[in-house]
Amino acid sequence: MAKTRSTRKTLDSFTIKSTNKPIKPGDCVLMRPAQPSKPSYVAKVEKIESDGKKGNIKVHVQWYYRPEESIGGRRQFHGSKELFLSDHRDVQSVDTIEGKCTVHSFKGYTKLDAVGNDDFFCRFEYNSVTGAFVPDRVAVYCKCEMPYNPDDLMVQCDGCADWFHPACIEMTPEEAKQIEHFYCGNCSTEEQKLLQNTHATSKHTDTKVGTKRRRRNQT
Repeated sequence: MAKTRSTRKTLDSFTIKSTNKPIKPGDCVLMRPAQPSKPSYVAKVEKIESDGKKGNIKVHVQWYYRPEESIGGRRQFHGSKELFLSDHRDVQSVDTIEGKCTVHSFKGYTKLDAVGNDDFFCRFEYNSVTGAFVPDRVAVYCKCEMPYNPDDLMVQCDGCADWFHPACIEMTPEEAKQIEHFYCGNCSTEEQKLLQNTHATSKHTDTKVGTKRRRRNQT
């Protein structure tokens, strides 16, 4: 006698046992890594499916990669909470989900007043086979022409409004936090140099991050 084929059912949501919080398609989740010493995996839930058997529920996910998991590895401008949305998809048991998290847009992340343990950001899509990124070009800043790392302190020029790393303009972070006016080498005059004594500055605002700069490949 032939076995009865189980009927798969798509679920609108599922409640995580460990946190008692519901997840639904579109949510981002932390998933248990294969090795306990590794950080939790991060994935976007695309579909929740039950095969009709009690407790046998699967999630279809799209994986986020950390910079160190990519072919090119982590680079100086990658933020500590940065992720790449990959083309790698998988099916996992809901039992591997540890909790929910939030993957912000790059712009949204830079506007956060405080970054929590479960806050991440994504500005690139990543092809796990070729190692290619989309977009392959982003705005660069400073004399070193590096993309913006939201973890880094930067100083803005009062003249051209460009942003600079303190080390690239021969300042210590402490000096950068105290300087009142700053003019880069291209903008400074003798009078303006006298004003460069105390000005507190930290991260880009939304508008300043969006200012057009020269661009270059990130691959």
